[in-house]
Amino acid sequence: MPESTVGGDTTLWWIAFAAVVIVALVILFFWSKGRRIAGAHVFRASRFSRGNFLFPTQVAVTPTGIVHFTPQLVGGREQSIHMAHVASVLIDRNLFFSDIMIETSGGASPVRCHGHRKGDAVEMKRLIEEFQSAYYRGAATPPPAVKNPTP
Repeated sequence: MPESTVGGDTTLWWIAFAAVVIVALVILFFWSKGRRIAGAHVFRASRFSRGNFLFPTQVAVTPTGIVHFTPQLVGGREQSIHMAHVASVLIDRNLFFSDIMIETSGGASPVRCHGHRKGDAVEMKRLIEEFQSAYYRGAATPPPAVKNPTP
């Protein structure tokens, strides 16, 4: 075999290897951007839904509030709403996925999340209503009396 053919084969193998490594790194980067955020009740949108292919949006529901997180190429966008400011939760059920709209009592633009599973959307709404009930039930009880020590 001529020497130039063997060198050309080696070069092609190195180019193919570099291309595979670059593709693997890009896939790893976008996968890491879609990791679950911390929390007990976190709902992640499907990558197969509108606007979530590369950066799936996530909603965390806690007893004190709701966090809507959307990763971006650099960093991410996070919006939080205190449980006392949630006015209503709307679920729009489509053929495959559900869209959720959380309106606030402050009049700001509502939080819109696309592409959640239908069961997750219903569970999100149930948790929000449960945490709101617990919040207002706790707020309605008077604070415990403070005992003043006698001198």
